[in-house]
Amino acid sequence: MKYIIFGFEHYNPLGIARSLGENGITPYGIIIKNSRKITSKSKYFKQVFFVNSIEEGYDLLKSRFTDNQNFIFSSDDKVEFFLDEHYDELQDKFIFFNAGQKGRVAYFQNKYNILKMAEKHGIPFLKTWTVDKGEIPEDIQYPIITKAIISTLDNWKGDMIICHNENDLRNAYKVIRSPKVLLQKYIVKKNELCMEGCSVNRGEDMLISIASTYNYKLDDSYSPYMTVSNLENNELRKKLKEMIADIGFEGIFEIEFLIDKDDSLYFLEVNFRNSTWSYASTVAGMPLPVIWSNGMLGKVEVSKCERKIECPFKAMVEFDDYRIRVKSGMVSKREWFRDFRNAKCKYYIGKKDIHPFLSVCIHKVGKTLHIVKE
Repeated sequence: MKYIIFGFEHYNPLGIARSLGENGITPYGIIIKNSRKITSKSKYFKQVFFVNSIEEGYDLLKSRFTDNQNFIFSSDDKVEFFLDEHYDELQDKFIFFNAGQKGRVAYFQNKYNILKMAEKHGIPFLKTWTVDKGEIPEDIQYPIITKAIISTLDNWKGDMIICHNENDLRNAYKVIRSPKVLLQKYIVKKNELCMEGCSVNRGEDMLISIASTYNYKLDDSYSPYMTVSNLENNELRKKLKEMIADIGFEGIFEIEFLIDKDDSLYFLEVNFRNSTWSYASTVAGMPLPVIWSNGMLGKVEVSKCERKIECPFKAMVEFDDYRIRVKSGMVSKREWFRDFRNAKCKYYIGKKDIHPFLSVCIHKVGKTLHIVKE
């Protein structure tokens, strides 16, 4: 069987390649072209095919990889959305992340729908309104944060705006691109909790391998420097398993929560694909791409693949963390390099797979010298 990574030049699918390669599996890559090469530089690929679009990559899948029921790994909402839309064509030819019928993953990529599913299973979330762009609910409670209703739109992160009053919200509507907007009660978060896992048998067999919290707070984004451990909240684990089973999802996922000043948890979303922090699970001895694929083949019971993380460890997105903390003056270079050395998981630098990191460095130098050719 072939293991196919379908995605972009990003450290997220790079983590899949390393998770498979470090465990003796050489994947194929279908990589959408970009001037900055990251994923495609990994030494673990058997072969990489470059394409100009998701549609072109899909045509390549059908023309070159239908010799067996091969695996497809998606690490981007747009790719996962596309595969979900073509579920009927793919279900007998490939093993891929899905929820059992065409459009079902897309339905729960909608933030309103996944919040309603969380509510059904007793998982707390912040008060939310779903509106047409420009609409202001009568019972709105400021401050709020605006979000695109689905994360497959271009620049969806740009639609995340904190509004403290009606004037802020009206100004936000002037730049928001999404025609449907989710307004959510905004709280000053203490932290976030991001869980990585996988499920098979329509969600009846589920593993949450790691739970990460951030080592410093960014008001409108996640932090690229985190502490990784196991999920200790078994009551929450049970509710999440019931929700994933209700959805019927088979694949790798990420589940995100906000943590407030009283340590209360508020559900945010589920990402129905491999996520950026997945590689930390591999560093912890639980490579999710391997566990999930073996689970789909009936070789393992994924819920029994959890390993105890005896000592929580640090993980770092090196370039992003340096830019945020050092260039802003948050820490000195000396302090940053100390944290860098102590980080057990690094998302760009691979001790045995250095070329993705070098490629990014060369690209950054090229941009500085204005000689990068698009």
